[in-house]
Formats: sequence, structure tokens, C-alpha cells
Amino acid sequence: MKKTHIFILVGIATLIVALIIFGFPSSDFSTYDTISSAKAKQGKYVHLIAKLDKSQPIEYDAVKNPNYLGFSIVDSLGAQTKVVYRNSKPTELEQSERVVLQGKMQGDVFECTSITLKCPSKYKDDKKELEKSVTGSEPKTTTPATDANINESKESAAKK
Repeated sequence: MKKTHIFILVGIATLIVALIIFGFPSSDFSTYDTISSAKAKQGKYVHLIAKLDKSQPIEYDAVKNPNYLGFSIVDSLGAQTKVVYRNSKPTELEQSERVVLQGKMQGDVFECTSITLKCPSKYKDDKKELEKSVTGSEPKTTTPATDANINESKESAAKK
């Protein structure tokens, strides 16, 4: 192989490594952090997954400042923090099962830049409740049809 070919291959490899290290934002490769680990990474971009703390009020006034939303979250380990989101309020924030937040921890407040809501699945309903809501009555219990059941039904129908 010629020296120029080797230099070109080394140059391409170096370019690929540089793109991987410097070209992509580190948030694309990040995992979910806990609130305590986010507090340890002050000012660094992190992803949090938590539940909305419904015992604390949601601060949002569309007339006064439609681009300010404040609320509290609790992670799976029980740690709690206040979140400030400087954008409009997501429509189903209160109904969400979990929230995925992207942003930076500034002191004891999480400055959020993006919110993704994880809503409860509409398919988690109990089958009986679902059937009740569709038919408007309790679901009928059925037994598998066997030859004996069919013969008994035919005999009782013939006697009448």
C-alpha cells in the first residue's frame, strides 16, 4: 500500500473519531439520571424521569406569563425537586403517568428545556371494565361449548 493511501485511511479514521466525540451532542448518548445525580452534575445537561408531585401546586398563569411553568417532581428513589419550564404548559401534564425532562440543575431547581409526557396506556383497563363501558352492562360469563352442553340444550328445548 502506498504512503498516501495510509495517510488517507488514517485521516478518515481520525475524522470519524472526531465526529463521534465532538460532532454529536452528549445528550444523544445520555441515560436517565436521578434527581440526586443531577444535583451532583450542576449545570450539565441531563435527562430525568420522574412522576409529577401532585401534592404540590402547579404554577402556571396563561394570562400573566404563558411561558412560565413551575411544578415539583419525585423520582423513583423518592427525591424531590422543583422544575421550571420556560415554555407553554403541556396539555395533559396532570394526567401523565411519568414525565421525561431534559435540562440542567441550577441549585435546587431543575431548569427544563424539554418535557415528554408518558401517559397511562388506554389498554391497561381491566377487560371487564372495558366491556362494561362498551356494552353498558356487566359482561356475560360463558362456558366452552361441549357436546354434553349442546345435547342438554337441545333436549331441554325439545321438551318445551
